[in-house]
Amino acid sequence: MLPTQRRTGVTEDEVTAWALDAAAGDADAFEHVFRALHHDVRRYVTALADDFQVAEDLVQETFLRAVSTVHLFQGRGSARAWLLTIARRTVVDNLRRAASRPRLANTSDWQYLAECGQPRDLPGFDEGIALMSLIDALPDDRREAFVLTQLLDMPYDDAARTSSCPVGTIRSRVSRARSTLCAMLDDRTEPALAC
Repeated sequence: MLPTQRRTGVTEDEVTAWALDAAAGDADAFEHVFRALHHDVRRYVTALADDFQVAEDLVQETFLRAVSTVHLFQGRGSARAWLLTIARRTVVDNLRRAASRPRLANTSDWQYLAECGQPRDLPGFDEGIALMSLIDALPDDRREAFVLTQLLDMPYDDAARTSSCPVGTIRSRVSRARSTLCAMLDDRTEPALAC
């Protein structure tokens, strides 16, 4: 798959053209942008957010912010980079709000209860949980770079703009994330030594 072609069969240029049309006042064009990028925004927000329960709300808030500011979109970069930048700001704003409020829980092991409530026996479910668990263990900056470039197939220069850092920094973070993930996988697959 070409880096500019999305899984939906729509190219980055087409999505950017729709966003420009929406910025020019075409009421239907933003719906095309939404359909083309909703999956990527959801994956990105879910990877960044500390609370998976609010991820869908953050996705909705991202698109609400995008709709209200689409008139400012000028097409200097791809529409996907623009929208994922809005998503990143939405998650950061949510984390700041959450940090200012105390968290309450009725149990001392809320993570175990959340894991017990997840669906089981789905094909690839356990592998997906294991992979996300490893990715979640990465430091924040490396996780963000890895998710943008490896899971969302975003070009490194767009990921750099989204993360507000140089392209070289993104490349370094992705490389370190890969090394860390490989090391974590090696640690998990080592055979137990016989006593």
